[in-house]
Amino acid sequence: MTQTALAQERKTKVITANEAAAWGAFLSRPHVVAAYPITPQTSIIETLADLVSEHPGRTRFITVESEHSALSACVGASYAGARVFTATSSQGLLLMHEVIHWAAGGRVPMVLANVNRAIAPGWSIWTDQNDSLSQRDTGWMQVYLTNAQEVLDAVIMAYKVSEAIHIPAMIVLDAFVLSHTSEPVDIPAQDTVDAFLPPRKPWFRLDVDNPSAFGGLLGPQYYQEVRKRLHDDMIQSISLWEKAGEEWAKYTGRHLRMVETYRIEDADVVFVASATSSVTAEEVIDDYRERNIPVGLLRLRLFRPFPEKAVRDILRGRKKVIVLDRNCSYGHHGIWFQEIKSKLYNLPDNERPLMYGYIAGLGGRDITIETIKSIIDHAMGREKPEPETIWVGPENRMEA
Repeated sequence: MTQTALAQERKTKVITANEAAAWGAFLSRPHVVAAYPITPQTSIIETLADLVSEHPGRTRFITVESEHSALSACVGASYAGARVFTATSSQGLLLMHEVIHWAAGGRVPMVLANVNRAIAPGWSIWTDQNDSLSQRDTGWMQVYLTNAQEVLDAVIMAYKVSEAIHIPAMIVLDAFVLSHTSEPVDIPAQDTVDAFLPPRKPWFRLDVDNPSAFGGLLGPQYYQEVRKRLHDDMIQSISLWEKAGEEWAKYTGRHLRMVETYRIEDADVVFVASATSSVTAEEVIDDYRERNIPVGLLRLRLFRPFPEKAVRDILRGRKKVIVLDRNCSYGHHGIWFQEIKSKLYNLPDNERPLMYGYIAGLGGRDITIETIKSIIDHAMGREKPEPETIWVGPENRMEA
């Protein structure tokens, strides 16, 4: 296929979410891709390598000796004004951790696709969210997706937002449940993506004709103000994600919302979930509604920055909020649960719902329709959330 043919063609292909991530990156015209393989991310980079080789001269593909080097190469290229992409999972993301901070603090825009995989030990290749959520305080934007189409769309949108605000973005998808599951995906024409995502215009860059210092020593009189600017801009990016979703919908007919509800209009009880488990929850909600039980669903895609106002407006005045976490901040709570609880704390007593937290699906254990029904039934049968966090064990046994 020639570059001209690619630019004119819109098509539907049956592909995995990993392949969709690669297509989203390729259509965004990255100047540099640097990557190191790790299960279950590897097919993102393999697919991208094939696309790059079929269209020489378009992207510089760098093979490196580790994930730390992959992200370091991306940071350097981004400083030079390039559009960059990488992908990883689990231990690979943890190896990047030092450079994750450097990318955010250095205000270099980029997109990283992380395929959620449980952290060792014990050794696991299956999904949970602790790898990406352990990076929550680094200053990266994070978006959690539910299907392959969303993954492709979110990668392209992430470049739009990241380059507008100069904050790196992490696109997150479930290992195997999503990464290796094939489904029909609409792949937009290159011309469509080019119209939505123009060439990058960096605020600053490495330039031999106009030399500057980057990452030098920053004294106490300046450091906090620089970090406050990152914090303020992160919050500002919420509106940029909303705007990008609306604009992308004009080009494709698909509106990827960062906060989404399902059958929530009169719900006394709201079930909150993210990623693929939120899709399973829709069928459960339908079952409750058929039995005239007012339960609704809140799906959260945007984790950082956290969409505080939208979440508070949706949940204020409900009787119960049930949060499903495929992760744990050990010694405290599930991470989505603690985030949501903190946002509702200052509501008046008569508007603040009771909060029930459940942890399930760690290390790839299935979160089934029966799992979610068991959680909702268990929470609805409890007068008070004591204890606040319940672990869902084998055969959906509830364990404090």
